Amino acid sequence: MERAGRLIAQLKSKSALTPGEIALAAWPPAVGKRLAEKAKAVSFGSGSITVEVEDEIWRRNLAPLRGQILANLRKLTGLDLVERIEFRLAVPRRPPVSERLPAASPQEIWRKRRA
Repeated sequence: MERAGRLIAQLKSKSALTPGEIALAAWPPAVGKRLAEKAKAVSFGSGSITVEVEDEIWRRNLAPLRGQILANLRKLTGLDLVERIEFRLAVPRRPPVSERLPAASPQEIWRKRRA
């Protein structure tokens, strides 16, 4: 996360980036690679970042993590750009993965990332 923070600091120093671009670029390092694959930041406006998730289970499980994610975004960017996170269901783009494969919940991914 420290390396990502330096990258974002470099991006911020270049005045060509908008606050929205900074917020969207900070999403993957703020939540971690695995979680960013399941929850994609798609837009930013009026202090709110919109994140698309695969299904209702992901949306429900990510809601309690909002505070921690917001804190990570503030820490990475050094700015108070994002005030709210809105999780919404993404339009399905591919068929669901076989039920044979075990899936990790958002909390499991978050705990592994924090360990």
